[in-house]
Amino acid sequence: MPLAASVRCTVTRWPNGTTVLLGVATGGALLLFAIRAPSLQGGGLFAPISREGGLLLNNLLLTTAAATVLIGTLYPLFLDVLTHEKVSVGPPFFNMTFIPVMIPLLVAMAVGPLLSWKRGDLWAALQRLKLGFAIAAGVALLTMAVMGFSSIAASCGLALAAWMLVATIVEWAERVRLFAEPLGSSLRRVLRLPRAAWGMTFAHAGMAIVVAGITGSSAWSVEKVENVKPGGAVDLTGYTIALDTVNDVKGPDYTATRADMRLLKGDRLISEMHPEKRFFPLENGNQTDVAIRTNLLADVYAVIGDADGKGDYTLRLYYNPLVPWIWLGAAVMAFGGLVSLSDRRHRVGAPRRARRPEIAAAQPAE
Repeated sequence: MPLAASVRCTVTRWPNGTTVLLGVATGGALLLFAIRAPSLQGGGLFAPISREGGLLLNNLLLTTAAATVLIGTLYPLFLDVLTHEKVSVGPPFFNMTFIPVMIPLLVAMAVGPLLSWKRGDLWAALQRLKLGFAIAAGVALLTMAVMGFSSIAASCGLALAAWMLVATIVEWAERVRLFAEPLGSSLRRVLRLPRAAWGMTFAHAGMAIVVAGITGSSAWSVEKVENVKPGGAVDLTGYTIALDTVNDVKGPDYTATRADMRLLKGDRLISEMHPEKRFFPLENGNQTDVAIRTNLLADVYAVIGDADGKGDYTLRLYYNPLVPWIWLGAAVMAFGGLVSLSDRRHRVGAPRRARRPEIAAAQPAE
């Protein structure tokens, strides 16, 4: 067998990125459970309406959401292996299955930390969230007033994000007794606050930011596909994208069609964008290199397509508002998790194994 064919056969045996990611996530979780399971002990009794009940409900909902994503991801792969049928599981499936699970999860994340351990008072917790109700309703009404009544789903999503963020702030403020005691006393409480409490605050606030980002990017994204000659321009939600030139360039192992674009806001230059469409002769495959301009509020994507033979090029332009908030919220959540794991109680809270009597008697007294 020729060397090239041998190398090619060897490469095809490597698992793809999705398989590796699933293996690391699933295998790592099962390994961690196997290591920690012998030391786990049952807790005491608690009422369904309590902080423990909220944690249990959140765990059940998170498990259901994870199972939904797992099924939606693996079902096409299993079907392809077993029946050789090609199917795709897209946004409609996840919208119908994932969102109904996440809404009660987010509500529970807001209310749960305000409940007492063992036995809580749900009505009292809701009373402490009156400010959250008011701000959430205001966000929903403001969104509909600005974006129109066709944005009811987006209004509900932003209201849910605001509700969760306010609930997180209220819980933190009650922990440090903000405005209930002198400011100096509250500051001392802030400094003595356990890192696990800080981690929860950051994680819940990050989730609220993620929900806002997902809502905005899902409801108000704009896509334009137009044929444009070099020297032409396309308007995109207040921006102007000018196509200056299109050139053929060569890379180390590819040839590419490269577009030189300018992103303008009125007459002001925001950024230069250079999307490419690459062709790799050895693999006989194409790759699209997208140009992205991002800021804190939105992402603008530009993709160069094929020429139509008349001097025009197909441009795909996307405006995705609040997408950076998804990444920002995820980073805040990850930071909260790291802060919580750094809490000393999580590392030394387990009881120390008692020494055998004969070993203890053999050691000299101090």
